[in-house]
Amino acid sequence: MAYFDSLETRSADQRAADLAQALPAQIRLAQGLPGYGKALAEVDADAITSAADLAALPILRKSDINRAQAQMAPFGGLTARPASGFAHIFQSPGPIYEPGSTAHDWWRLGRVLHAAGIGPGDIVHNCFGYHLTPAGMIFESGARAVGAAVLPAGTGQTELQVTAARDVGSTAYAGTPDYLKVILDKADEMGVRLAITKAAVGGGALFPSLRKEYADRGITCLQSYATADLGNIAYESAAMEGMIADEGVIIEIVTPGTNIPVAPGDVGEVVVTTLNPDYPLIRFATGDLSAVMEGTSPCGRTNMRIKGWMGRADQTTKIKGMFVRPEQVAALVSKHAEIVRARVIARREGEMDTMTVQVEATGGDRAMFARTVSDVLKMKGAVEVVAPGSLPRDGLVIEDQRSYD
Repeated sequence: MAYFDSLETRSADQRAADLAQALPAQIRLAQGLPGYGKALAEVDADAITSAADLAALPILRKSDINRAQAQMAPFGGLTARPASGFAHIFQSPGPIYEPGSTAHDWWRLGRVLHAAGIGPGDIVHNCFGYHLTPAGMIFESGARAVGAAVLPAGTGQTELQVTAARDVGSTAYAGTPDYLKVILDKADEMGVRLAITKAAVGGGALFPSLRKEYADRGITCLQSYATADLGNIAYESAAMEGMIADEGVIIEIVTPGTNIPVAPGDVGEVVVTTLNPDYPLIRFATGDLSAVMEGTSPCGRTNMRIKGWMGRADQTTKIKGMFVRPEQVAALVSKHAEIVRARVIARREGEMDTMTVQVEATGGDRAMFARTVSDVLKMKGAVEVVAPGSLPRDGLVIEDQRSYD
């Protein structure tokens, strides 16, 4: 299959020359936005021409965006247009508000779907959410960029999902890695054969055993790494050797909690600078861990590669495609006088994420605690009530017991 565009196969010299032109312009654009305040005021934009030069600039974190949005709603003065100038306004947990546009491939997911073999003639069964959060629209925008049709399925009502996929002839899936298995298993139960042979997944880890199960069913499943703030960051190609950096971002790997790049190959926090002129995030810390891989992909794409998602730099953990944050666990504890401490545990059962919430409590009702878990953490999970003093005093409030080998 041909490449998505010529940017993917640029020489190192050409990519560096292009970046030397684009990066100073992006820094100057950010300097003119009120949300950056004094952070970039003293920076000589013309001197920032490479990823190495970015190391001199401060890190931008979600907490910084939260504070900026509290002062300048809804986007914190970090966008080049007012809220009314965008096609969509989304809300992610925090809450954090993100802009969205219907401009061609605005989130750059076309590159992801193209690498997964999706294009004209395909119908994408899009199981990312369309309510408040942008994932559904992000992948729909990518499908439009490659000329594919979209069934905006969302999640839930699995029998209807199977029926719709059969009736319209869905050939590709977009969604979290494990929800496709839910649909396929339901189709088997219903005696329905689906036409899905391609999958572009994100929002959670694609475990090797699950990828193999899809391959055994005749489905090629490739994963992407994208966020609501940045759009596409990196993606897999058919070579399945690491994740290739998107052409519209600059990726750095830094020591967690600092702005200092790690040694090549070392694990650290992913920091991204986007070249999107509508939303110029400069050195945005994702909170995710990864590492740079040596060399380039055998598929012929020449940009740098990362090893993919390798955990969180903080305790924030993605479960069932949703982030659970330490501050949410603290909010859960504060809701009930009986709860002394709480600990969220992420596990895998079969090929599905599960969540168990252990609470140290001096009384109270487990069912009542479970309702609060659903309200505060935005998902259901098993609740175990344990005696005060039972939970380890190791500083963890979110424990990820899943294996990523």
